[in-house]
Parts: sequence; C-alpha cells; structure tokens
Amino acid sequence: MNQSNSDVKLGRFLSLVLRHDPHAAGITLDGHGWADVDALLAGVNRTGRKINMDTLERIVRENSKQRYAFNEDHTKIRANQGHSVRVDVELKAAEPPKYLYHGTATRFLPAIQGEGIRRMSRQYVHLSGDFETAMAVGKRHGIPAVITIDAAAMVRDGVGFYRSENGVWLCEHVEPKYFVS
Repeated sequence: MNQSNSDVKLGRFLSLVLRHDPHAAGITLDGHGWADVDALLAGVNRTGRKINMDTLERIVRENSKQRYAFNEDHTKIRANQGHSVRVDVELKAAEPPKYLYHGTATRFLPAIQGEGIRRMSRQYVHLSGDFETAMAVGKRHGIPAVITIDAAAMVRDGVGFYRSENGVWLCEHVEPKYFVS
C-alpha cells in the first residue's frame, strides 16, 4: 500500500525526532530509544503538523523500511535503528550471511576505498542482506554503487554483527580488506 504524501512527510519528521533530534518535537527518549506515544503525538501537533494515534499506527504499519516499532501496549515507540543520538536499542548479536552489501553513491567510493565503511554520525554501519536493497539505498545518495562485503571473513576475524528489527545488518566498521572485488 502506498503511503499518502502527508504520511510520508510525517514519517520523515518522525524519523528525525526518533533517530536524531527528539527536541524537534519537545520530547525525550529513554536509554533504549523509547518515546512516550502521548508525548510524541502532542509534540508533533505542537509543531503545526497534524497527527493522531490512528495516523501514527498507519505510518508504522505501512512504512516500507519498517523503521519504527511500538511496545506491546502501544504506549511507547522507537526507531529500530539509524540513531545518531546515543541509545541502546537492545540489539542481539547475530551471524550474518557470507556476503552483505553496502549501498552508497559513486562520489563516496574513493573515501570508502581508503578508509573503509565508517558509521559517520550513526551508531553503526548499515548493511543489506541483498544487492537490490543496497542498490536502492545507493540511489538515494546519487549515482549508486554497491560494495560487496565478505561478512564471513569479518566474523572469523572477530567482528560482531547485529540485525535490527527491520532486517538491517549492523556493525561498527568495515575495513577495505573485506571488500569483494
């Protein structure tokens, strides 16, 4: 189901609030990234945007990237990953498939080839389990490029991986030696 334009705009604002800047809606996140739903709704409405519980539940349900999660009784909400604010979203260690993929733009390739894939302002490097998803990520940043990563070799060398609730693979850094030509 396609989200309406207003839902997409609200979703982007929710992403900003729940991943990067909770103060944009005048709320706080707890140590695990959870926000009180009532406070979030009131805060978003104070910014001049219109949202209610039905709209929030629809945005969470229909978000193609499954960016958000509610707790069991829907009194709290958080982003699944991608935070630039320090929170512990209680990720569980997981063994990745042999290869993972990183989507980027071609203009970033020289830096990546030299330094590896860094987490930049986020807590983790984001990797995809399939080429197509990585390509879609790369397209968001310009002319796309996909880097194939030997995740099995990284695991053998002691690098830890996590898998977020929405299926994104996470690690702290990918050195260039793990890039597959």
